[in-house]
Amino acid sequence: MAGVAAALQQEGHRVTGVDNGVYPPMSDFLAAQGIAYHEQFDTANVTALPDETVVVIGNAMSRGNVEVEAVLNRKLPFTSLAGLVGEHLIAGNTSVVIAGTHGKSTTSSLAAWVLESASRAPGFLIGGIPENFGQGCRPAQANGVFVTEGDEYDTAFFDKRSKFVHYRPDVAVINNVEFDHADIFDSLDHVKRSFRQFVNLVPGNGILIVNGDDVNAMDVVRDAHSGVVTFGLGSLCNLVGGDIRYVDAHTAFTVTDKRTSHKHRFRLPLAGEFNVRNALAVIAVARHIGLTDEEIQQGFSTFRSIRRRMEVIAEGNGITLIDDFAHHPTALRLTLTALREKYEGRRLVACFEPRSNTTTRNIYQKEITDALALADVAVIGAIDRPHRYAENERLSPERVAADLEAQGVIARAIPDPLEMVEWVAAVMQSGDVIALCSNGKFGGAHRLLRERIVG
Repeated sequence: MAGVAAALQQEGHRVTGVDNGVYPPMSDFLAAQGIAYHEQFDTANVTALPDETVVVIGNAMSRGNVEVEAVLNRKLPFTSLAGLVGEHLIAGNTSVVIAGTHGKSTTSSLAAWVLESASRAPGFLIGGIPENFGQGCRPAQANGVFVTEGDEYDTAFFDKRSKFVHYRPDVAVINNVEFDHADIFDSLDHVKRSFRQFVNLVPGNGILIVNGDDVNAMDVVRDAHSGVVTFGLGSLCNLVGGDIRYVDAHTAFTVTDKRTSHKHRFRLPLAGEFNVRNALAVIAVARHIGLTDEEIQQGFSTFRSIRRRMEVIAEGNGITLIDDFAHHPTALRLTLTALREKYEGRRLVACFEPRSNTTTRNIYQKEITDALALADVAVIGAIDRPHRYAENERLSPERVAADLEAQGVIARAIPDPLEMVEWVAAVMQSGDVIALCSNGKFGGAHRLLRERIVG
């Protein structure tokens, strides 16, 4: 929402907004863009709007919100964020949509930057702030390419379809498909149904680029009406990544196109096998659009990732503090695995805040435990809004900690962020890598631990 607001302001529109609890990096970004916003919902905010205002209603808003009610009562024109992006920003451009349960932001950022470094000047919408661009959204040049992070979450209270159905994909990537967003999907089959609707939007002269190692992703494209290109590490994929080696803060890997036997070796400044898969998807997109391998590598070499994705936010006294957005057990496992690989031989301290509608329930109790078992020390924070579920439906941080202790991991369930910081500060040692894994602000733990580490 903040990125689109900035892009529209850059086009000359007057933009304002309202939200509760705006925090970095988005609060800093909005301030830098000079976009004023209210931090409390109030009918007066709507009363002050000119009659020609178009209101974009976010998917966290529902009936009963005082400003939503005021918009409806005034009969102001309104739309969803996804609807606005599809109609106004994607419009007549070639639409590249990156979808999947995990890796969307990084893959979208990498795809946009590879195109940018090859002088294609793409437009983009990314659910974060890519370091290379400094903003999460930008309009495309006329008849250009627009890269969108395709979220499967629902659109708005008045449109319960997934956001990505608004993006008219010409080139669609499906990185993986898992059960997530337990507040809107009731099963994996329900998730797949939404992805099949997305697949059905790709035209016959378009292309689907799919993780061939992911059974669920392959299932949802089974009846596709467009061409399908698969990527992955398995030998049956069209684009196969292999000979993966992590050297000098880079991951080197060879890509073999099984259709032509063409091979090329790439270097990526990101750690983790999952980022090799992300890069394979981008290679397939870029080659389809017409980029050479040399142009793709140029983009890889100068890529600066995205904030809150294994982002180093402090270093001092031999300790490295990492901020990561991991909020699903698979993403948590992949992040901790990558950190193990990148910081080989160092003790790993994982701090996990269960905030999402999926991880606050006990659906993934075992999977969260298994992911945190990759760490040497683990802390599980408070469950966000635990009153939403009965006790027998909630994740049990205490049980996670006990199960980890039984496996030899030093573990605690500490709901109070200040107490958690105190405990981590007491046990941390020189050489530690401390990972804060949350899609929220973790009660200010990022700032407090940074102060403990750098003084």
